[in-house]
Amino acid sequence: MNPPARVTIKDVAARAGVSKGAVSLAFNQKPGVSEATRQRIFDVAREMGWAPNQTARSLSSHRVDIIGLALCRPARLLGLEPFYMDFISGLESVLAERSCSLLLRLVRDLDEEIDLYKSWWRSQTIAGAVLVDFQENDPRVPALESIGLRAVAVGHPSLTGSFPAVWTDDATATAEAVRYLAALGHRRLARVGGPAGLGHSAIRAAAFEATVRELGLEEGRQIATGFDGKEGARATRSLLLSANRPTAIVYDNDIMAVAGAGVAAEMGFVVPDDVSLLAWDDSQLCRITHPTLSAMSHDVHQFGTEVARTLFELIEGTHTGSLQVPTPSLTPRGSTAPAPQQ
Repeated sequence: MNPPARVTIKDVAARAGVSKGAVSLAFNQKPGVSEATRQRIFDVAREMGWAPNQTARSLSSHRVDIIGLALCRPARLLGLEPFYMDFISGLESVLAERSCSLLLRLVRDLDEEIDLYKSWWRSQTIAGAVLVDFQENDPRVPALESIGLRAVAVGHPSLTGSFPAVWTDDATATAEAVRYLAALGHRRLARVGGPAGLGHSAIRAAAFEATVRELGLEEGRQIATGFDGKEGARATRSLLLSANRPTAIVYDNDIMAVAGAGVAAEMGFVVPDDVSLLAWDDSQLCRITHPTLSAMSHDVHQFGTEVARTLFELIEGTHTGSLQVPTPSLTPRGSTAPAPQQ
C-alpha cells in the first residue's frame, strides 16, 4: 500500500503509538523519550518517508547542511594534538565554501561511536560522515555499511570495507625513514608507535620491522603507546635506559617526539650527537624545539580538504573511487645526524 501523498508528524506519531511531542523530542535529540522509543519513531518515520520540515527541504533541494565526525579519544589529547587540529581545519575550509557545518562528538569507545552514527543517520541529522582511526577488522565497517551510511574513510583501503578511502602510504613513508637513518650509519633503531590496534600503527610497525630486516640492521624495538606526551616520554626513558639503547628513535607523532627530546636532555643525552629523533606529522611543534625535529611531512590541512571534497562527491553521486594523497616525505632537520661512534 502506497503511503499518503503527504505524510505528517501526526501520521508518524499514530503509527509509532506516541504523541506528536514525542516525535519532535526524538528528532531534535532532546531528553524525554527512551532510546527504544526514539529508535521506533525513527524506524517508522523512515518507513513512511517522513522527515522534519527543515530536513525534508534540505534533502529535496539536495543541500548538505551537516557532516558528522566522531572521535574516540580523550578531549584533553585532542586539544593538544596538532594533527587533528590541522585535519579539522581542512574539513572546515571546504564546509565553509558550501555553508555547511561539522558536527563533532567525542566518544568513549567504538560501540558508542557506532550507536551515535546510527542515531545521526536514522534521524537524518547528518548528510554524511567522516570515519577515522580504523582498526584491523574494524566493527564499524559492517555495522555502518548495513544502514547505508554515506561516509568517507580515512585509512588504507584494506581496512575500510566498501567505504571510499582517502589515505597516505604509511608503509612506504616508514621504509623511507628507516632507510634514511640507516644511511646515516645507525644500526640500532627503535620506534615509539601509536596503539597497537590501530590499522595505520600496524602498517607502520610491519614496514619498520621489514625494512630493518631487509637492511640487515639490529632488531628494532617497538613500543605501542596512546599517542600522548606522557607515554612518549615513558617509552623514551625505557629505551634510553636499556642496555642496548638505540641510536635513533622514530615517533608516530610530534607530541611524543617533543616529549622524547625533553627526556633525552633530562637524562644527559645530547640530540643528535648521542641519539637521533624523527617525528611523524610535521607541525609547528617540530620547528620550535631545540634542535628542530626531523619529520615525515605531509600537508594535513590539505588532507582534510581532500577528505571533505571526496565526501561531497559521494553525496552528490560523482565519486569515482578511493584517493591516495601524496606520501609523507622526509624533512631532515637538526634532530638527526650520523650515528655516534661505538
